[in-house]
Order: sequence, then C-alpha cells, then structure tokens
Amino acid sequence: MTTDIYITGSGHTRFGRLEESLEALIVEAAREAIEEAQIPPSEIDAVFLGHFNSGLVPDGFASSLILQAHPDLRFKPASRCENACASGAAAIHAGMNAIRAGRARNVLVVGAEKMTHRLTPDVTTALAGAGYQNDAAEAGLSFPQVFAVAARQYAERYGDPMDTFARIAAKNHENAMKNPLAHMHKALPYEFCREVSERNPLIAPPLRLSDCSLVTDGAAAIVLSSGEAHAADASARVLMAAAEHVSDYLPMSRRDFVAFEGPERAIQMAYDAAGITVSDLDFAEVHDCFTPAELLIYEAMGLAPKGQGARALSEGTVYADGRTPVNLSGGLKAKGHPVGATGVSMHALGFRQLTGRAGDIQRAGAEWGLAFNMGGAAVANYATILKADRA
Repeated sequence: MTTDIYITGSGHTRFGRLEESLEALIVEAAREAIEEAQIPPSEIDAVFLGHFNSGLVPDGFASSLILQAHPDLRFKPASRCENACASGAAAIHAGMNAIRAGRARNVLVVGAEKMTHRLTPDVTTALAGAGYQNDAAEAGLSFPQVFAVAARQYAERYGDPMDTFARIAAKNHENAMKNPLAHMHKALPYEFCREVSERNPLIAPPLRLSDCSLVTDGAAAIVLSSGEAHAADASARVLMAAAEHVSDYLPMSRRDFVAFEGPERAIQMAYDAAGITVSDLDFAEVHDCFTPAELLIYEAMGLAPKGQGARALSEGTVYADGRTPVNLSGGLKAKGHPVGATGVSMHALGFRQLTGRAGDIQRAGAEWGLAFNMGGAAVANYATILKADRA
C-alpha cells in the first residue's frame, strides 16, 4: 500500500431476530461509528454499503439510506457493494480504494442485512443464488448442501471430520456467551453438537443443525481514514496493515474445493504484505458459515498442515486462551451471519480488540489480528491484517 489507512471508529448493532428495519439498522450502526471516531460527518467524503439482498428485502437501492444518519451526509457519494457473503469486505475495499485514489480522505462503510422476517426456505433460496447457476447439478444445491460436499470430500481424503466439526461449533457458542452483540447466547456442549438428535437434526448429510450458521439481522460500520486526514488526530486508530482480495472460479467443478486455494492465497498474500506470519497473530475473526469452512480456514491460515486442521483444536491453539484464538466473537456460527454485515463486523470487532474496547471477549495485549471474509464456496476471498496503533 502507498497510503496508510486506519480504522478510527466502529459501530455495531446487536445481531439477532430484530424488529428494526434495514434502514434503522444501517442508521444505528453508522451513527455509532461516526460518534466513536469523533469525526464531524461533514468531513466524511464518501459512504459505501455492503448489502447482499438477493430479494430478501424490497430495498433494491439502499446505499443512500446511510445518509439518514446525519444531515451533513447529504450529497456525499454513496455506493452499494455486493459480493455474496463477502459484500461487507467488498465495501471496505471500495472505501480503501477511494482513499488510495485520492478521491476521499475519510470514508464511512456500513454492512447490513435483514433476513429473519423471511421463512428459512426463502432465505435458503436467496442465498443459493450465490452459487453457479449454469450447471443444473450445482444450481440445485443449497449452501448447507455445498458445504456437505466439502465435508464428504474432506472425509474421503483425510478421514472423518465430524467430531472436529462438533468441537468447532461448541467453541464458538462458548465464545458467544461473552459477546453481548451475538445472536445466540446459548452454550451448545460438544456432546450435543456431536450427536444427531431431534434438537440437532441432519440438515444436509452429514452436516447437522449445529454445523450451520444462523439466519440473522444486523448491521456494523467502520470509519476509514488516511494517515493525513482524520486518522492523524484520532484518539484511537488501527492500521489496515494489509488487505488482499482473491477471486476463484464460481463453478465448483473447476477447482479442488477442499484445497481452499482462494482463501489460502488471500491469507498468505496478506501475511506477506504486512510482513508477518501466522505465529504473529493474536486473534482471527474468520468466515465460519459452516463448521467445515472454519476447519479448512485453519489449514489455509497455516495453523496446521493440510488434512490436520483438527490439531488446532486438540493442541488448544484456537480456543479463547490459546495462542491464536479464532472467532472470539462467536463467529458466524453463534454471533450470527447477516450477510452484508459480516465482513464489516469482523473489522469493527477487530478494531475494538486492538484498542482494548472488546469487553468480555478482549484478548489482552492484542497487537495483530486477521479478518477473513468469504463469498460463496471460497469464491470471493478477502483477508485483512489489522495492527494495533493507537488506543
């Protein structure tokens, strides 16, 4: 990067089954981020919205809803970014690119989604639109079924991962118990997650209900500033030390799904750009849309060799008190997954971790963090390295 870019403020609604409209969620998160950054809204040069939608709400033109947060935002250029479940990270990258290009000095990014007012089959159909539509076999798959394919392929190549999936789910639910913003505040013990039961049925064999992320409403926001703009005087700031985006083929048939080459490439490029290795990370917020995804991300991060991701759990690495805690927030699995908000949420909570504002999920002394937001089945892959700078 030729221009240093910082997060100077964050906003985050509660995630869950919420009564608020999409507009209200966007406005709430935006106002909190502006207030936390202590930036006059008149000094914000552009706004970007991460929002998937895919027919979930009638608001097909939602970018300017951010302007409702303050009268001084009127006439600021507003754009919506969509890249499936990585729409939030796409909006962040658009904001960063505006700063790098000299078109903006301070940018407000909001991610939001309203989902729970729709029936689960409707949400499943809407999300499935992010899969490849020009192959009948793939177009007919829901995303639970897509990641069930990953689970079966992993089992064929490396051995049965179902016990590991149960441990991932239990870990993330335990973490969410300490996060007041999380959708699910209910511990799911490993023993419950491991067994198929009436309360934990098979959703897409071999995946159980406990292997799947939540349908959720919510919004998150961050303020991005260049080092010569608001960030120069900000009371707290976190450096975007690296931000990489790698896109892979959309058809699953054209790639080795469980190799997770797109995520691995994006994450390793981010390490290289920031001049760090996985051993430098103090925490990571990653895209555990389904438990197989988190297991594969361990391996893409370099926490364990291919086929040995279970070691990240058995050796305690990814637990809250481990060397590299993963999803201290509860992740998509328990914090929730309001699609357009997810990537922005990762960065907002990373900002709070690195400025000592994360409350009961705080990682003491954290200096380096990873945010990994993924769209589709490892198709759009965004990896950010965050560095503590000023608290």
